[in-house]
Amino acid sequence: MTTFPRVVTAIASSLTFAVLCGAPAPAVGQTATRSVIRDAATGKLQPTRLPSLTGIKTAPFISGGTLVTAIEALTLGAADARQEGADANSPDDLGAPSLGINPGTLGCSRRNGGQSGTRVNQDCTFRRQAEEMIAVNPIRPGNLLAGQNDSRVGFNQCGIDFSLDNGQHWGDLLPPFRQRINNPAGEAAGGGDPNAHTILGGPGTGHTYDAASDPGTAFDSAGRGFFSCVAFDVGSNASLLYVVQSPLGADGSFFFNIASAGRNYIVVEDNNAAVFHDKPFITADAYPGSPNRDNVYATWTVFNTIASPIYGSMSTDHGRTWSTPAAISGSNVTLCPVPHGGACDFDQGSDPKVLPNGDLVVVFNNGNTAMNNPNAQQLAVRCHPSGSSPLGTAHLNCGTPAHVGDDILVGEPQCDFGRGPEECVPGPLIRTNDFPRLGINRANGHLFAAWQDYRNHEYDIQLAESTDGGATWSQSKTVNPDTALDHYMPAVDVVRSGSQDHVAVSYYRSARVPGENSGATQAPPQPGVQAEPSDYVLAGGENVATPFHFNVVSPVFSPPDGAQAGFNGDYSGLAVDQGAQAHPIWSDTRNADPYTPANGVVHDEDVFSLTANVPDGVATASVGQIGHN
Repeated sequence: MTTFPRVVTAIASSLTFAVLCGAPAPAVGQTATRSVIRDAATGKLQPTRLPSLTGIKTAPFISGGTLVTAIEALTLGAADARQEGADANSPDDLGAPSLGINPGTLGCSRRNGGQSGTRVNQDCTFRRQAEEMIAVNPIRPGNLLAGQNDSRVGFNQCGIDFSLDNGQHWGDLLPPFRQRINNPAGEAAGGGDPNAHTILGGPGTGHTYDAASDPGTAFDSAGRGFFSCVAFDVGSNASLLYVVQSPLGADGSFFFNIASAGRNYIVVEDNNAAVFHDKPFITADAYPGSPNRDNVYATWTVFNTIASPIYGSMSTDHGRTWSTPAAISGSNVTLCPVPHGGACDFDQGSDPKVLPNGDLVVVFNNGNTAMNNPNAQQLAVRCHPSGSSPLGTAHLNCGTPAHVGDDILVGEPQCDFGRGPEECVPGPLIRTNDFPRLGINRANGHLFAAWQDYRNHEYDIQLAESTDGGATWSQSKTVNPDTALDHYMPAVDVVRSGSQDHVAVSYYRSARVPGENSGATQAPPQPGVQAEPSDYVLAGGENVATPFHFNVVSPVFSPPDGAQAGFNGDYSGLAVDQGAQAHPIWSDTRNADPYTPANGVVHDEDVFSLTANVPDGVATASVGQIGHN
């Protein structure tokens, strides 16, 4: 029998290289000689599999998108050391000048294969784009802002996309933030900014960041766009979270820059083996009547020597200045009992949304369940933001976590991508996760959380509702009506439909393989592994009257291959405008590379979106078939 102290030690050892090797964690201001992200990418550091009284569960770990980015960066060498001019001090309240932007698309806009959806990323390379988010401008109909992981420059970065005509055409860009030089010491409180933008600090690396991952998008009530991303260095322990602004009139076509040194648009920056920043999402208060109108919020996971709590920060000046990061995942002795002592801090995958009264609700995946429970859970905290970020008085003021739903892990298939077993979808042979996504009906504040789990002995999409601001949640229900497929990486959004909540949920589907939940590690040449097709669907219905009707919105596509194998993002995206038009966004492999193997792939991963009505009604259960409703 594994004792409680040994379980806690095992969890801690999975979160930092220093503890894994038996060395003490570096003190504040010290830098480890080994890189946490490098060791995670190469398999020297792996998630701990935790024994419980009834099974095995895996401790939270660095997200797949960040790991894939690090792996690719390690194969391409160190980042360049160029410094470019920055416009970080540009004013952001000049009104909405004419900037000469038009709806025409630049790039390889015809590379859609004559099939469903418009290609969002417009570069002409055959490099991967995946892991996508999308937001709708609340005051300019048809203005969409999207983001994705983008490896067109070699190192993975966070790509940005914008549309002015409701997604018919897109323009895209790579963030011009590569000149940022890691310097946590310069992010301590002081120098006219009373906020600290670092947790444990450490000496600066003196060079730029290698790679970036995990994009997020948002609009405020005035139409300013916001874009977030984490950046890191594979040769050190440097990691950074930034949130930048697209000013009035830009509509996502450009963003204010980040200087090589300075504090504007920096949420947090460190260079210490005892802290690593991962998996952020952002949201903005777009309610004209809210007391916190136009505030911007960021939440993310901080991996430290003993846990992985969710942290949060807020900006009250349009993303320019950010409050001192603070842990917000809280404690609840009922939900996170012995041996955790009530601390709900084994977390990953947070998603924030703003309520009409200006409060903030954050959902996240948590592993602090009881010893007799081999599964994880989805939790939510409600926060009451107050204060001013420029004055240093801004605080999120988050409460006790509430139970959203169970995350059933038992039986989930595992694949080995070179670092030991990881949660995966065997048909396309890609990494996956059970992180929750959150949608809100902006008219009444009703919340809907969606996630995947394995309760039905296949990956299915679960949905839970809260009508009291996240304090209590309904029993979760399965969204997809079809069985015998894997359904995963959902996105969710909500609009009002009379007195009802019209809920939209989009997700991937893939064909299953023989013996998928046998407990054996899945790998080629086992039958079906990395050989089964996939598609992407948009589902919808009223409230939690599941299962929902759905429409297939993508073509049937092949598994990622070659240099892009193993990864189709950690998440997909969905936004519904107030006219009840849905904008799902996903990545697929419809575009073949005619020069294979010169570019390292046969099927290229690109990002696609479309505009469609949200399906409605309760569906009839059926046996699923890829490419069919």
